[in-house]
Amino acid sequence: MTSQSGTEYAETDQFRDALIRQSDVSGLEIRDCWFESRLKIVDAFGKDVYLGGDFGRVVVNDVDVTAYVEAELDRAEPNRVLAREAQTADEIRAAWDAIEATWAATVERARDLPEKMLHERVDDEWSFVETLRHLLYASDKWFGNPVLEEESPYHPLGYGPMDAPAEVGLTLDVVASLEEVLEPRLARMATIRRYVDALTADELDRLCARAPVGNDPDADYEVRRCLKVVLAEEAEHHRYAVRDLAVLTSRG
Repeated sequence: MTSQSGTEYAETDQFRDALIRQSDVSGLEIRDCWFESRLKIVDAFGKDVYLGGDFGRVVVNDVDVTAYVEAELDRAEPNRVLAREAQTADEIRAAWDAIEATWAATVERARDLPEKMLHERVDDEWSFVETLRHLLYASDKWFGNPVLEEESPYHPLGYGPMDAPAEVGLTLDVVASLEEVLEPRLARMATIRRYVDALTADELDRLCARAPVGNDPDADYEVRRCLKVVLAEEAEHHRYAVRDLAVLTSRG
């Protein structure tokens, strides 16, 4: 399979335990992949290396930079800390308060840009509108479906994986404006607002009868776990959005 930049490999384990030696890997991109054991790059030479993902430990030239990177990410997006540490109902309410406020300010900032820019991808990452669509899907998946057990939890403008089950009903190829996406996005955020306002300790410990689509159907999903995923998604993607808005603004 080929992409614009070269050969593309998908859903393969042919690189597990592979050794790439004395080869030109310019332009190599590894996306949406995982490794259960160590990934190691040694004796390599290059001018520009970018790493992005959820890594347990990162060592660069024998220097463990894990704590430094996490601290910098927390400094850039304080909501990451609130989302990560929230355990009680009050802490989850406080985290949602902060997320609502920061996203409201960021959306207003985005409205100052031409609509076309809000559909523009920076370094092939999701556009601002696609990011909002993904958060709509994430909250439908982790809140509307397992926590509220809605009959039809998924809005068609949600942006999820390309292989999402057909019953989810996503319209990934549709191009929607910022305002068209904000309508269901803000409606979903309002349902979360009402829910967390009444949240109790007993409700947090409740086991959901449904599993989020695409996740292990035999695992236990308590309300707390589902809400923390929503909080983490909101915080991380806000960081991405602000990062890319800065690039778009500089171009404008």
